[in-house]
Amino acid sequence: MTTITNRPTAAFIGASWIALFAGAFAFCIGLWNAPLSLHEKGYYLIVILYGLFSAVSLQKTVRDQQENIPVTGIYFGLCWASVVICIALLAVGLWNAPLALSAKGFYTMAFLLALFGAVAVQKNIRDLVHYQKNIPSSYAPDQPD
Repeated sequence: MTTITNRPTAAFIGASWIALFAGAFAFCIGLWNAPLSLHEKGYYLIVILYGLFSAVSLQKTVRDQQENIPVTGIYFGLCWASVVICIALLAVGLWNAPLALSAKGFYTMAFLLALFGAVAVQKNIRDLVHYQKNIPSSYAPDQPD
């Protein structure tokens, strides 16, 4: 089965990278300036890193299944569990944090923006690889005439 993949637009690629960096950067800057102890800041840093990894891993397994690439049920389940766990860890941490409600909302939105950006960037990278493999050699821009 051949899947035709359209090349993502430059605007979507750019927006995806901006979302990833804006979310992660805002989260980290907020964390740097937060009135939290060092071990609390470490907790939130690990939560966002775990969240980014788990979101990308989940997106990859979903895409693998759509393209009939074998994915074990246990790995697929672990990917979903990881995303849910990291979101729950953030929610529990923020619920108990001595922060203003506006700061809690800021961390939540920056976290979700970073996760969305990571998934979109991974999707774009995969789409570009598929696109480059499937274009006819006569249309490849790096081929001499």
